[in-house]
Amino acid sequence: VVGAWSKCKVWVVWFRIFFCFVFASMTIARLYALDRVFNQKKPFTAWSGLIALAVVVAGSGVVCLVYQLVSDDLTVGYDDFFEFCNTQMGVNISAIVFQWVQWAGCGYLVFRLRNIQSSFNEFRESIAIFAVIIALLTETSVTNLYYKYYIFEQPRRIEKTVMDTLASNLVIWLMIGYPVIMSVFRRHTYEQQWVDRLSKDGPSNSYAFKAKPKRNSSYSKMHDNSELAYGHGDGTFGSSDMIHTTLTGGQHTFSTGFPFTMESAFDATGTYVDNRLHISGRPNIHIHDGPVMASPAALVSGFAEPTPDGRFVL
Repeated sequence: VVGAWSKCKVWVVWFRIFFCFVFASMTIARLYALDRVFNQKKPFTAWSGLIALAVVVAGSGVVCLVYQLVSDDLTVGYDDFFEFCNTQMGVNISAIVFQWVQWAGCGYLVFRLRNIQSSFNEFRESIAIFAVIIALLTETSVTNLYYKYYIFEQPRRIEKTVMDTLASNLVIWLMIGYPVIMSVFRRHTYEQQWVDRLSKDGPSNSYAFKAKPKRNSSYSKMHDNSELAYGHGDGTFGSSDMIHTTLTGGQHTFSTGFPFTMESAFDATGTYVDNRLHISGRPNIHIHDGPVMASPAALVSGFAEPTPDGRFVL
């Protein structure tokens, strides 16, 4: 190890140890987001995501900063005689223990996510990544504790390098492999599957999840009540309003009288998705029997004929 590579603390502490800590921190933040939304039934906004990530990354940064500030003789330093970076056993043990603590937290969150039933395989993907990391962490612990001078043994160095490389690449491909392969070789089929999956993957149906946004909107807000009652003259959707549909076939026209009743207009059940919306913004909208609205024109002018894929445009 010569030249720029002899800056041992840069490469060992900030590129190797800190990267491992940050990857675990990002995994914790991602699993926490899923837990907060699907288990705690709370919103996970951009700010809450950034704060959660900052908190777990800050802990990793503090540990690495301690390694940086403590003397090289006690942490990581360059050995002039052997021309290599010498990492003290105390650093190895503390870094490995910190990793075990982080991934134990990941394991707890994975366990909490065991009942998530979604189209995007969050739980199966998370448990596969967790298993790979635990296997690698076990191998790393054994290597550093029982073969403290493994860097002098070529077979051990090769084995460690191969394990690290395989695990790091496997984790990435567990996340992106299927989408990448399908996008390259079966793009149109995969795109249609993706669109169909998103259109059917409403929070009420797939997750039993109740979204309660804080702001009013001219579009839909959904929650787990059974009635829709506007009747206040503003025609906007508040945080406690919901739309349900009950239409499956043919063209239906909204009544024009006030108060606005849909009781006689719909007699079946169905789901409506606006094709003009971006796919990420298409909820499953439903209208229950007997809601009353003060201003139906503010909502919609009527139902259109079914689209080619069998859905209706609201």
